[in-house]
Amino acid sequence: MKDYRIGCLHGRLKAVERRELMAKFKAQELDVLVATTVIEVGVDVPNATVMIVQEADRFGLAQLHQLRGRVGRGAEQSYCLLVSRTKEELTETAQSRLQALVDTTDGFELAEVDLDLRGGGQLLGTRQAGISDLKFARLRADRPLLEHARETAAAVADDGPLADEVDRIFGDADHRGLA
Repeated sequence: MKDYRIGCLHGRLKAVERRELMAKFKAQELDVLVATTVIEVGVDVPNATVMIVQEADRFGLAQLHQLRGRVGRGAEQSYCLLVSRTKEELTETAQSRLQALVDTTDGFELAEVDLDLRGGGQLLGTRQAGISDLKFARLRADRPLLEHARETAAAVADDGPLADEVDRIFGDADHRGLA
């Protein structure tokens, strides 16, 4: 690659150095930019057309989706190549994550796949993955029912026969945000 102008972008560089490298890449003063995931967000280089993600199986869906979004912003055809270990070496979850990225570019759909793969975690706690603390509902499967329950709760809390009881329990708190 001796004929290519190459830059290396990583988190140990000072912010001003990172900005200078990105400006050079955007101005096409660099042909190749090798970067860590510091490139993930806030980079808008329309002429970037190829991204290679090494060890893609080690990244989460949201991060891979963000990385993929760094290319394809201009008029040129672009490619995001996800390089991972062999399929036989990957966990079932890693295979599913990578397949989801192949199947769709829709961020909302990827978020739902991610929820299925990682689990819902705690609704009101700090645990972001794992078995949900909801006892009788599954967020994705029961979505229509949960939306109906939310609408009904809002109606009952505002005007219905239980409005006085809601006011007694929640007092001055803004309970409308709970419904």
